[in-house]
Amino acid sequence: MKKVLITGFTPFAGEKINPSYEAVKQLPDYIMAFEIIKKEIETSFDISIKQLETFLDEYAPSIVILVGQAGGAKNIRVERVAINIDDAPIKDNSGNQPQDKAIKQDGENAYFSTLPLKKIVNHLMDDGIPAVISNSAGTYVCNHVMYDLLYTLKKRDINIPAGFIHVPYIFSQIEDKPDTYATDLYAITRALDIAIKTTIKEISWKNRL
Repeated sequence: MKKVLITGFTPFAGEKINPSYEAVKQLPDYIMAFEIIKKEIETSFDISIKQLETFLDEYAPSIVILVGQAGGAKNIRVERVAINIDDAPIKDNSGNQPQDKAIKQDGENAYFSTLPLKKIVNHLMDDGIPAVISNSAGTYVCNHVMYDLLYTLKKRDINIPAGFIHVPYIFSQIEDKPDTYATDLYAITRALDIAIKTTIKEISWKNRL
């Protein structure tokens, strides 16, 4: 059976939860005959990529979607590009705070998502979920993991849809953050479900050509 690997992060920066993994956990185990492999990744520059590469080896997925929190965002942000730089504004969960550091010395300056970005965004908007294509995944652990994913797939000559989606806070996170945007956890899970289905359909369409 073909598999979709979808990951969320552990809480960080004093938060008690991370909506990325909370939403991932709510996804069904199967979508359109694909098994959904749901995994949590540590918000750590070093640990995260080791976990991700282990998951790639163990499950050999046909699709990979990484999910992270973008606190303050007002929509689902489907990321277009990951850049070869770590420049952390805060320490990660391992206490590391790299500054102006290349992720991979032999890597390209940037790698682009291979998810069907515009189709995902259009389908989300059609469903009433605010969404945009984002051209910056930042320089923290989210960008770090997205870059490592795309770098690793290229090095291994694996051509599958893969990329990153940022999600907003959920309501329980903003009780002490007045005037901060948040959404319902169900809406985020629904958005991820749509992203998965859109990507599966894209694979199926290409395979018929």
